[in-house]
Amino acid sequence: MSVVPIEDPRDHRYALAAEGLLRQFNEAGVLEAADVHVAERLCDLAQERDPLVALAVAVTVRAIRGGSVCVDLTTVAEDSLVEDLPWPLPDAWLAALAASPLTSESEGGATVLRLLEGRLLYLDRYWREEEQVCADLLARPARVPLGEADAAALEVSLGRVFPARGYDEQRAAARIALSQGTTVLTGGPGTGKTTTVAALLALLVEQAEVAGRPPPRIALAAPTGKAAARLQQAVEDEVAKLPADDKRRLTGLRAMTLHRLLGSRPDSSTRFRHHRDNRLPHEVVVVDETSMVSLTMMARLVESVRPETRLILVGDPHQLTSVEAGAVLADLVEGLGARADVQIAALRTSHRFGESIRQLAEAVREEQTDRAVELLRAGGEHIELVDDTDVVPRLRELLLPHAAGLVKAAEAGDTADALAALDRQRLLCAHRDGPHGVHHWNRQVERWLGEETGQPLWTKWYPGRPLLVTANDYGLGVYNGDTGVVVRRPSGVLRAAVAGSTQQHDLAPSRLGQVETMHAMTIHKSQGSQADQVVVMLPPPESRLLTRELFYTALTRARKKVVVVGTEDDVRAAIGRRAVRATGLRQRLAAESGRESAP
Repeated sequence: MSVVPIEDPRDHRYALAAEGLLRQFNEAGVLEAADVHVAERLCDLAQERDPLVALAVAVTVRAIRGGSVCVDLTTVAEDSLVEDLPWPLPDAWLAALAASPLTSESEGGATVLRLLEGRLLYLDRYWREEEQVCADLLARPARVPLGEADAAALEVSLGRVFPARGYDEQRAAARIALSQGTTVLTGGPGTGKTTTVAALLALLVEQAEVAGRPPPRIALAAPTGKAAARLQQAVEDEVAKLPADDKRRLTGLRAMTLHRLLGSRPDSSTRFRHHRDNRLPHEVVVVDETSMVSLTMMARLVESVRPETRLILVGDPHQLTSVEAGAVLADLVEGLGARADVQIAALRTSHRFGESIRQLAEAVREEQTDRAVELLRAGGEHIELVDDTDVVPRLRELLLPHAAGLVKAAEAGDTADALAALDRQRLLCAHRDGPHGVHHWNRQVERWLGEETGQPLWTKWYPGRPLLVTANDYGLGVYNGDTGVVVRRPSGVLRAAVAGSTQQHDLAPSRLGQVETMHAMTIHKSQGSQADQVVVMLPPPESRLLTRELFYTALTRARKKVVVVGTEDDVRAAIGRRAVRATGLRQRLAAESGRESAP
């Protein structure tokens, strides 16, 4: 997280009443007001007066805001990037915590803080969620036995669903998934994850038919509406390529958001209708874009899946993690990968991109900085680097024709073309605010449209306004991440056409509550989507959001061309900085390698 000293006494990050260590760390920009207030409140409730404990609570809350689920007390001082602060010595800090009522497990007391391995400090909720995810995953059957005759039949079936040459990785991944109760299927864009999933589902249905069982109930889910819509379309496309009998076996598959799968409740954002005492009815559950799943959501998912259900978690561990706390997919890959009783199904060869985009993405992922810069400098049909002193003219050339075409289709009432245009180009930014942020570039594109048409956009709703839904609305059936566009009907009435995860919605704009203009969007929000051409706006090197995972995620949104807007220094800073989150899940999973799985 960024660290900026707080100088203005009216700054919203400044905790006016803070004293002692909390005040010092707040004024230095290490802590914000929210961190201080939570720490003070919890210490007051527990009658805890030790400033070391208050500081421990505050830095733990700060870590959660940054996406970590805990804080490493032995390294937090080194990671703070601020010198001359009175960080406690680890031994003294741990002694103060051990004596605190906030870590007490006495009867009637509320344990607020938890320690793992004597160095990782958690708030109790996240400690429990990690413990639960680890226990639930390891309690599931690790192996699904397959007889000799069945194994021979499987090889014949694999040859049927993977008839073409060059599918060795997919066949191997399918074998792994068919032999395990829980499978993590990883791979970058274009490596054939959906191809593998479709074929795998056909094989599972076939196995049920051969055994005389009813076909398994299959759930397809993703974290956002847009990711679910992409999963739906991708699975349909791959199923269409299968032999006729396999197509028949997989009719009627529908993807949905994880919130919808688990059953949202109006009284809670973290609890659902399906849980440990009301399990999901499905025999197979596939979750796509698992890198976007937070620790809390993973805890709710694994407790809701029946032990005998096959759970298949699909994603790319090199992409950005959830905007909420946790780095679950990366933890599963490393933690389960360290065990002898579990195999990770990994796909490595990309078939989607032009060769240059594939090489650039691999160079970024593998931290080959010089190679990435060389590819960007070379440019070509599929790669462009915009590093001019003034990038505005080139960006106008890139962005205005697309925005103008969107307005033209929307004014003509051509909903299909307007929605299709959304996926032809996407401007991606790391920040929301500032000169490199989404808000600035949304306004800039609208100004260019006004200049081009001679009609300044003075209203919120105008034909061709691209929309991004930012919150779930279960009544309307639209979900966070869904995209749409405002279209003028022949009657002159404006309507919002939204491409949902299961259907296209035609809505009055006034019914849409939480939506944003989407001439530009954040890279985080772009996960689960793709566009023919992607324009990536890199912030300067001092931005703490500029990381290798962010750059890789942005590059891999492109189907045909990627335009990187930034200097060589920006590129080098991005590749050289990893988005590190403190978690304990991978250690828990690896440490429990001796535990016996449930039968």
